[in-house]
Amino acid sequence: MIKILEARFVTTAVEPKGYPTSPAPEVAFVGRSNVGKSSMINALAGRKKLVRVSNTPGRTRALNFFDVDVERGTKRHTVRFADLPGYGFAKVSKTERAEWQKMITAYLEKRRDLKIVVSIIDSEVGPTPDDFQTLNYLQESNRQIMVVATKIDRMPKARRKPRLQALADELSLPREAVLPFSATEKLGFDEVWDALLNTLTA
Repeated sequence: MIKILEARFVTTAVEPKGYPTSPAPEVAFVGRSNVGKSSMINALAGRKKLVRVSNTPGRTRALNFFDVDVERGTKRHTVRFADLPGYGFAKVSKTERAEWQKMITAYLEKRRDLKIVVSIIDSEVGPTPDDFQTLNYLQESNRQIMVVATKIDRMPKARRKPRLQALADELSLPREAVLPFSATEKLGFDEVWDALLNTLTA
């Protein structure tokens, strides 16, 4: 049983010197714009407005860090979430997109506290070329990856398992490696947290 005790904003950064210095195992969330990343982070943190949810894709333009105090069984943990800018959104300049890429790459390659990257895929849309590119990059960087399929509530229950299998096949992953999630129904909340904590405490 997972219990959220507290969640709080830590800082915003655009370069390494602005990253939090207090030690805590870090989880980064990546995904294309409008994939439901902010809603997922809010749901996992047990807060409705910890992360601003915008109808305008591409709103996140920096790295935002949040600390979540969570209890599983008798043990308490503090986990740091890093919310990375969404990718694949067309309405930003090439220069700005290049700056984002540089900022994200510097974080993913150099951040020592980063223990696992949650790659978020839209369960309805499926993996886009940007998703494949990001996953390939993460695998080449030897980062531990967790794939989560969001917005699973938007399809009938009978279609969910076959859809997850199809997503796993597309990504060349075993079925159990793709976790379903719905911020609306809180579906997958315990499963994602268990997977995160198992990795962070291994």
